[in-house]
Amino acid sequence: MPPSPALLAALTDRLGAAHVLTAPEDLEPYLVETRGLHRGQALAVVRPADTAEAAFVVAQCAAARVPVVAQGGNTGLVGGGVPQGGIVLSLARLARVRAVDPTNATITVEAGVTLADVQAAADGAGMLFPLSLASEGSCRIGGNLATNAGGTAVLAYGNARDLVLGLEVVLADGRVWNGLKGLRKDNAGYDLKQLFVGSEGTLGIITAAVLKLFPRPLSRGVGFVGLADPAAALALFARLRARAGRDLTAFEVIPPFGLEIVLRHTPGATPPLAGRHGTYALVEFSSTRPDAPATEALEAALAEAMEAGLVEDATLGASEARNQALWTLRENLSEVQRREGGSIKHDVSVPLSALPEFLATATRACEAAMPGLRVCAFGHFGDGNIHFNLSQPVDMNRAAFLGQWSRFNRIVHDVVESLGGSIAAEHGVGLIKRDELAHYADPVALDLMLRVKAALDPHGTLNPGKVVAPEGGGPPALPPA
Repeated sequence: MPPSPALLAALTDRLGAAHVLTAPEDLEPYLVETRGLHRGQALAVVRPADTAEAAFVVAQCAAARVPVVAQGGNTGLVGGGVPQGGIVLSLARLARVRAVDPTNATITVEAGVTLADVQAAADGAGMLFPLSLASEGSCRIGGNLATNAGGTAVLAYGNARDLVLGLEVVLADGRVWNGLKGLRKDNAGYDLKQLFVGSEGTLGIITAAVLKLFPRPLSRGVGFVGLADPAAALALFARLRARAGRDLTAFEVIPPFGLEIVLRHTPGATPPLAGRHGTYALVEFSSTRPDAPATEALEAALAEAMEAGLVEDATLGASEARNQALWTLRENLSEVQRREGGSIKHDVSVPLSALPEFLATATRACEAAMPGLRVCAFGHFGDGNIHFNLSQPVDMNRAAFLGQWSRFNRIVHDVVESLGGSIAAEHGVGLIKRDELAHYADPVALDLMLRVKAALDPHGTLNPGKVVAPEGGGPPALPPA
C-alpha cells in the first residue's frame, strides 16, 4: 500500500524537501543494482544527516507499516539493496569519522563513510584498516558490514565480521542500540553485533561502527606465478603459508582465460610471464618488521618452490608501481568479463582441500551442459572463495544465455553442496540467492533464521523479501534481466 501523504509530509518536515526524493529521475539511481541485472521500485528516497534522523525515518515507516531498504554505495552484487516498494534509506550523508584511537587500535566511523576514506583515515594515523575491495572508492562501510564483505585481505585479517568491535544500529521500531564499544574482550551476554553483521539490513540498520586497526606494513612483495594446475596452486599456497604465516597476505588464482581477457581489454597491460600456464597465482607478502623485507622473503620462497618443481615460472614486482601493475591484472578481471558478453556469476566457497576437485567437477559439468561456454573461475584461493563465473559462448545471444542462470545455479551449487561448501561466500544472499538458500540450507538453520527475523522485525518492514522470507511470503526472486 502506498504511504499516506502524512508520512511523506512528516519525513519532509524533519529532513527537508531536498532530502526526500520522489521524482522518477531522482529515484532511478537507487532502483538498479550495480550490474544492471535487477531493477526495483520505491515510493521515495530519504537521506538522513545523522543517526537521530535515520531512527526517525524508520520509526515513522514502522508505524505506517511501510518497508525500508537501507542503501550505502549500492555496489552489492546479489540484489540486496534493490527496493521492492517502500522507502529507500540512503546512508550516504552519515559520513563522519567520529574518532581514531591509535593506542586502542580502533577507528569509529559512520555507515556512509566510503571504504577508501576509512582506509585513508587509518593511514593518516599511521595504522592499517585492511578491508580491501575493487569498489572501495564507492562502497560504504555500512554496506560492507551489512554484507560481511570479504575482499583480498581475508587470508591475513578475516572478513568484515572479524574487523568489528562495536556497532550502532537502528532497530525495526526506530529505537537505537548503542553498542559502540572498542573492547576486544566483552562477554557480558550475547554478542549482539554479530546478529547485524551480514544480515543485509533485514534485522536492523547499521549507522556507525568501531573497527579494528592494525600496524601498517613497512614493506610488501608481489609475485605473479605460473603453475601447472589448481592442485599445484594449492600445494604452493600450503608451502607459503607454512613458511610466512600471517605475512602471506594474499593468494589469488586466475585461470588462463581470465588472464587472456584482462590482457585483451586492459589498455597498456602486458603479459607478466612468457608462455602459457595451466593456472596463475598472484601472491603477496607483507611485513611490519624492518629487518624482514617482504620482497626478499617472497623471492626466496618462490625460488625454493621453483627448485622443487612446483612453480613453472614467476616474476616479482621490482617497485611499488610494478606491484600495482601485477595487482591490476587481478583487480580488472571482474570488470573485463562484461566485454565478453553475458556472465553468469557464482560466489561460492569450499574447504581449501576440495578446491581442485570443485574446479574440475564444476567445469566439466558446465561445459557439458553448454558447448562453447567459457569458465572463468578465479578468486581468493587462500580462503576457499571462488568466483565461478561463466562467460557466454561467443556466438550466443546474451539474453538467451542469461536466461540459463537458474539452470547453472543448480549445476554449480550441487557440486558446492556435495563438497561441504557454501553457495554464498562473500557477496551475501540478498534477493537472487534467497531461494537457493531455502533449497540448500539445513531446515533447522533456516527455521532459526526465520525466528530471529520475526523477533527483531515482527512486521517485516526491514528489507522485506531478502535473505529469508516465510513460506509464501515476500516477492519472488527476480530473474536476470
